[in-house]
Amino acid sequence: MNAFANENAVTDAAGAAPAFPIPAGVFAETVTDVQHYTDTLFRFRMTRPAGFRFRSGEFVMIGLPNADKPVYRAYSIASPSWDEELEFFSIKVPNGPLTEHLQKIKVGDTVLMRKKSTGTLVHDALLPGKRLYLFSTGTGIAPFASIIRDPETYDKFETVILTQTCRTTAELAYGKELVAAIRADELMSEFVGDKLHLHATATRDGETRGERITTLIESGRLFEDLGLPPLDPDTDRAMICGSMEMLKDTAALMEKFGLVEGSNAQPATYVVERAFVG
Repeated sequence: MNAFANENAVTDAAGAAPAFPIPAGVFAETVTDVQHYTDTLFRFRMTRPAGFRFRSGEFVMIGLPNADKPVYRAYSIASPSWDEELEFFSIKVPNGPLTEHLQKIKVGDTVLMRKKSTGTLVHDALLPGKRLYLFSTGTGIAPFASIIRDPETYDKFETVILTQTCRTTAELAYGKELVAAIRADELMSEFVGDKLHLHATATRDGETRGERITTLIESGRLFEDLGLPPLDPDTDRAMICGSMEMLKDTAALMEKFGLVEGSNAQPATYVVERAFVG
């Protein structure tokens, strides 16, 4: 038997029989931390491949070595570009081709990642502005978790507003924990200062019950809560990430305020991410 035949194979928990081999052309990284927030949300961190570069806000395709042809899904990288590890924030789907298995990962497990990162939720896709709004629902907060930890964000904008809307207050824990950690971190708080604002709301409980982010924008309550003027295309920029319905409705509101959708090729005043996890 060739001693190197299974060199790139993943073995089972007992280290005995080889499982499925690692496909060519992908990174095979090790899970370093897993945290479950609710029965539908969790985050995990894993090693970062040597030489892997990405722009804060981009996404990659990740999968598991559990089949001859692994299933890959788009996941925004939640860690900033300077982080030594990679972080992801995920939903749990009972019968999801990937998430059904991904939600069960533990420290030491292997996660596959394709080598190219991409995405529209990056600074390069926006024109210079004064304020940056980051509109998210659910796990749509993931790319913004990267962006709000990037010093470049605060070099480019005077004010950064992160909004997250979920069904319940329990699902807002990741974002609240993240912002609290930034403010408590001596190095990050130095470049963030008082520029970062979090507006977290739940539609099924709490004070804002029943109000979606689009309702808060249209009614003006969002701006009243923040003590800021309504959206202005001359000064405000926006990034949007969430469900298909939320993307459509929020983008329509941006257009109503006079903002124009941009891209990497043609920067403008707001951008949308249309890659999804499943």
